[in-house]
Parts: sequence; structure tokens; C-alpha cells
Amino acid sequence: MGKPVNLNRFRKTQARAKDKARADQNAVKFGRSKLEKSLEEARATRAKRALDGHKSDT
Repeated sequence: MGKPVNLNRFRKTQARAKDKARADQNAVKFGRSKLEKSLEEARATRAKRALDGHKSDT
């Protein structure tokens, strides 16, 4: 006879694997690297500074 299987553990393991696969797909589809994020933040900061420099005080 085989070893008994805990069905709850089996279901949870399957659900985790499915969620991990979905997360990996979303990371490829929507994810950005740390370099891309920091580059975008630097560009936004630079643009904000340029815009603030063109404001008049009147």
C-alpha cells in the first residue's frame, strides 16, 4: 500500500504553484528592472526642476 496523501496540503501546493506561475508571467509582462525605474525617476525629477526654473514669481 502507498503512503497516505494529505489532500489539503496537495491542494495548497498546487495553488501556490499556479499563483507563482501567474506572478512570473505578470513580471515578464508588466515588470521593469531597477535600472529602468531609477532612470524614469531621475528623468521626472529633472523635468520637475526644469519646469520649476521656468516659473515666474509674478
